[in-house]
Amino acid sequence: MTEQYILAIDGGTQSTKVLIFDVAGNVVCEGKQVLRPTQAPRIGYVEHPDDDLWDALVSACRQALARFPGDPKTIVAVGLCTIRACRAFLRSDGSLAYPVIDWMDPRAYGPFECPATDFTYATTTTGYMTHRLTGEFRDTVANCTNRQWPTDMDNWTWSGDDEDFRSLAITREKMMELHFPGDILGTVTREAAEATGITAGLPVVATANDKAVEALGAGLWQPYEQGLISLGTYIASMVCGDRNRQGAANFWTNFASVPHRYLYESFGIRRGMWTVSWLKNLLGDEIGLKAKALNISPEEYLNREAEKVPAGSEGLSTVVEWLSTKDKPYKKGIMLGFDVRHTAAHMHRSIMEGIALTMKNRYDEMCDELGIHPGRITVSGGGSNSALFMQIFADVFGVPATRNEITGAAGLGSAICAAVATGIYPGFEEAVKAMVRPKDVFTPDPDNHSLYTRINDEFYRGITATTDAILKKAYPLFH
Repeated sequence: MTEQYILAIDGGTQSTKVLIFDVAGNVVCEGKQVLRPTQAPRIGYVEHPDDDLWDALVSACRQALARFPGDPKTIVAVGLCTIRACRAFLRSDGSLAYPVIDWMDPRAYGPFECPATDFTYATTTTGYMTHRLTGEFRDTVANCTNRQWPTDMDNWTWSGDDEDFRSLAITREKMMELHFPGDILGTVTREAAEATGITAGLPVVATANDKAVEALGAGLWQPYEQGLISLGTYIASMVCGDRNRQGAANFWTNFASVPHRYLYESFGIRRGMWTVSWLKNLLGDEIGLKAKALNISPEEYLNREAEKVPAGSEGLSTVVEWLSTKDKPYKKGIMLGFDVRHTAAHMHRSIMEGIALTMKNRYDEMCDELGIHPGRITVSGGGSNSALFMQIFADVFGVPATRNEITGAAGLGSAICAAVATGIYPGFEEAVKAMVRPKDVFTPDPDNHSLYTRINDEFYRGITATTDAILKKAYPLFH
């Protein structure tokens, strides 16, 4: 077989990554471009400045291709995955009529609000990037859930009910043509090739929303078989399902990155892994200098110190709510239980424990409602590179926790979709089996699991029932 490679785009909230995979799912090289800080023209608004998403993609592509050791002609396709739940408004020529509205902005939900009136299309970031790469006004249906878009999720198409469009203050003619994950959306134009370095004429393949692409790249495709904890800026837990379940109390139904399958997604943590970075940055130069002296990263230094802290962080508990929701603006992050024993390492471990305990509760609520009890979880995202964090998840959940060889699973999910679209593999099942491989399995420590269960049952699960009343009183004083 002639050597073949896939260029996979993984656009996230904080950066854009471009990875080149071989057909066995190994990363050959990559490029990464950190996004510019978002802007806020008003309190609560979150916009991406200028054309930053495209600029970051261009930079990451050029970095990856500059590092590619092979012949560019052996790259056979581009898999496209970008941030979900954003809104972009395009003019008739495909240019932005208004800055891309981020998923953290309340305007990304409910009726469409665009200050510019000269837009021809309202679309997702995948629709926008598809046009920039191919010149086509096409998008993946799997990034258009009916939480934000007038979509018929049973039939994977735009809704046939005009009321769904009226309720969102949008019209059908402003919607792009929809395609399934694994469909070819178009080919790279000469203009896009000159900007990115990608070979002109390469097929650009549809994936899904970024969480669904990540789930596919983590090996989550078989209904109800296992759970996934996705450690990103937004942290969520997921299981794969076989039908569109509406009206659930403890989860919502999302499109999967396999046509006509679904993901059930628990409620999550906004600014989840961001909080870990927040603490590292807050601690500043002292941590950086200590890490440099040991020739390790600040993250690894904090992990090493936190490993010395016993489970439960000697009574320090963290509620990871650094970003409130529109309906509960009073919500704030909390660290509770400080005394003279506590150090930066305790704070670091407590944040990780707070993330794991919160996701355990939300995962259990989802699984109880579904009537399922998967016997294992996979953890993906950069946080899974920490052995300490993986062990905390195993100890809190009480089941084996697996991390795969590729922890940045959204990039691999993009490559899987492209491998199916180009016939490298006959279907998603074959591609997942060939390209996704477990690396480590962390087994629960019985004593730690018992302690975390007591912590959760006896006070952690009920913390916010008490603190919310206090935060509601404080909120008007500072807003």
